[in-house]
Amino acid sequence: MHWRQLPDALGLADREIVSFVGGGGKTTGLFALAATRSGPTIVTTTTKMGRDRTGGLPVLIDPTDDEVVAASGKGSIIVWGGADEHRATGVAVDACARYLDLVDTVAVEADGSRRRPFKAPLDYEPVVPPATTTLVACCGMAAVDAPIHEGCHRPERVAAIVGVGVEDLLTPERLVQVLLSSEGSAKDRPVSARFAVVLNRVRPEHTDLVAEIRERIGAVDGSIPVVALDELAPAELPDVVG
Repeated sequence: MHWRQLPDALGLADREIVSFVGGGGKTTGLFALAATRSGPTIVTTTTKMGRDRTGGLPVLIDPTDDEVVAASGKGSIIVWGGADEHRATGVAVDACARYLDLVDTVAVEADGSRRRPFKAPLDYEPVVPPATTTLVACCGMAAVDAPIHEGCHRPERVAAIVGVGVEDLLTPERLVQVLLSSEGSAKDRPVSARFAVVLNRVRPEHTDLVAEIRERIGAVDGSIPVVALDELAPAELPDVVG
């Protein structure tokens, strides 16, 4: 589906803190919410993100609540805790709950993957706000059926979860194991948070792989949405202002 359909596909309610973890699709998800939600969205991070990843939105650095209210009154915004020439640093996890009192949606990049399609977290990752209402695990399809060491950030962690070597393939079965594992993509999921999976950069030749991934996830928990985003969904969305 097109990225503009993502909020409906995730089944988002009126007021949400949506945290994105994992690999490919996090940035698309962040700016899809900023572009499509009915009210203003704060796009932020609890880790780090590239200073250039703004999608054309106004940027506030360590703002007061009054500054957030004033800026978001004109549309969606980005909020960072700090920034240097190249990198933006995250906000405190508790700030995300406070921001939800000021805007309709808070979209959080809660993980880093060095722009690799998939990953499993280290002990201190991800940084998921406790008030998260929807946790979204992302995977770029380039990682599927490729050697783990080629398509994954933290390949040794991915391999350890499924009990194979980093030279082995990330099959759909193994991918689903990592996606649903409390040591993998579901790590630090708040008890009350819904869980969803986004498969990014899906091409026509991925049809059977996507169907298998959906079937395997559905066999474990049929309530988990599995969203397949078209390959043409951009990493940066140029028309998100407002």
